[in-house]
Amino acid sequence: MNITKRDVLELRRRLTKKECTIGRMCGCYVNGSKNVILKFAESLVDLDDEEFYKYLEIAKKALSGTLGSNLLELEFAPTDDAAERQQFLLTLKSSKLKNDDLLDRLYEQIIERYECAGNYLILVFHDIYDVIIRTDDRAKLDESEEIYEYMICAVCPVELSKAALGYREDENRIGARMRDWVVGLPDIGFTYPAFSDRSSDVHAVMYYVKNGKDSHPEFIENVLGCEAKRTATEEKNAFTSIVKNAFGEQEDQADRAFLKIQKNLSVMTAVQEEDAAELPPIPVTRQTVAEVISDVDMPEEIRQRIEQDYAREFDGAPPAAQNLVDRKLVAANLERARVAELEQEVVSLRQKLRPSSDDNTPPWENLPSGGPDIILQVPDEKAASIQVRTVNGQKCLVIPLSGGESASINGVNTPLEA
Repeated sequence: MNITKRDVLELRRRLTKKECTIGRMCGCYVNGSKNVILKFAESLVDLDDEEFYKYLEIAKKALSGTLGSNLLELEFAPTDDAAERQQFLLTLKSSKLKNDDLLDRLYEQIIERYECAGNYLILVFHDIYDVIIRTDDRAKLDESEEIYEYMICAVCPVELSKAALGYREDENRIGARMRDWVVGLPDIGFTYPAFSDRSSDVHAVMYYVKNGKDSHPEFIENVLGCEAKRTATEEKNAFTSIVKNAFGEQEDQADRAFLKIQKNLSVMTAVQEEDAAELPPIPVTRQTVAEVISDVDMPEEIRQRIEQDYAREFDGAPPAAQNLVDRKLVAANLERARVAELEQEVVSLRQKLRPSSDDNTPPWENLPSGGPDIILQVPDEKAASIQVRTVNGQKCLVIPLSGGESASINGVNTPLEA
């Protein structure tokens, strides 16, 4: 099964004060030397509101992110060791976190395998969700469709607060504030079993990683027993290297080709992204790559190398199309195209407004119909002195002239000397 955005949102929306049904929470605080400092177990609903909301924020964060980017659907590896780890997670979940030996085993596996230089806190939440039946129009019914029992595990960094000044109430003065250890939002986490198509999937794990540049494969393989999977950032970087390396030192040609490939991928994903909550990601196979680069200007040997290197790099695990799209690059190119189009429109408009040297039509014949027969453009101080007088029986406009003034009549410079 494939987890959709709608599945993730359905779980996240339950993690509120009103909807939350998390019963038990357990934790293990570990220092930078991998020594256990503290273990504890709490009933989440019995905590004060301030603590409750902080813990709930951590659980919710482990269900955040973008599918295929920093929220991955993992499958267990086809090995005996992976099958054992899957069974262990099922047993731990079914124990409702009340078996200390199982919890200790999980803590030990994480401490041994997780690569982290500083202090961190391991939190495990147990929840039971009564999945309500939905009709085709997504309306809720009162009947239960399934009981989804699951656990969320979050590994949170614990860092010393920054040195700062503060008000020392006991001394009534400003001084150095007390530094303490602060629990941050999780760097990694997982939900098991996965929630897919509004149902429990015991063969998959929903895995969260804060930094898309590092999926922590050591955790995926050695703690969860799943097959390592790249984040969107890792897949995009690998794909970029494949294209750029195929061109060798021809950097300019590589940049042009890569931009065209990005345009094609962006078009491919546009329709799918409009309904991302319902549709699974589009896998990019070798055949898909061949189609994407088919209209890109490049030598045939480079085209073949890209296809071959791509098949070798992503053998058996084709990435989702949206993971290969460089959004910033595509957006920047669209902006450049828009600016170029506007500049061209300005040039075209100027050409239309510029009088043609081949046009012999008298300027007065271009005056708008129904308007005045005479149009004068003079400074305000000059306009105030213009008078209407009768000269030799003819009504005239009289414009007083000062020395050195010039005039243009119908676009023609006209001498003002008597």
